[in-house]
Amino acid sequence: MKALKYPFGTLYVFDGFLISEINEGVHFSWDEHGKQMVEDVSCYVGTLGEDLIYISNRVNSYSVVAADWMKFFKNYYFLKGYYIVDDKKVSKINSLVESLFFSGKIKRFETLDEAVNFAHFALEYQIEA
Repeated sequence: MKALKYPFGTLYVFDGFLISEINEGVHFSWDEHGKQMVEDVSCYVGTLGEDLIYISNRVNSYSVVAADWMKFFKNYYFLKGYYIVDDKKVSKINSLVESLFFSGKIKRFETLDEAVNFAHFALEYQIEA
């Protein structure tokens, strides 16, 4: 595991998946946050993400510029899977907005353990993440 620490949060890189924890109150955008994270991970793991599962562990309250997912894909980055861990109802509504711009399916979990276990299962058995 490698931890990439940023002023706006921390990204944990594991074999086959990533876990992000964004700081309280951040307005997460591609230009200010996402691009740097994606470039760092791409350099570290040597892929454009097509073999990675991204787990957004939403332990803090923050907002996401949902339309910025288009910039992610426009720059030829991909994900094997995108999981959101959150048990707050408001965040579930926000993640529904994100799903309008994310080209794949978003899976939601109430605990980080559930998300990590599913990621391990999906990677081991090569099922849809």
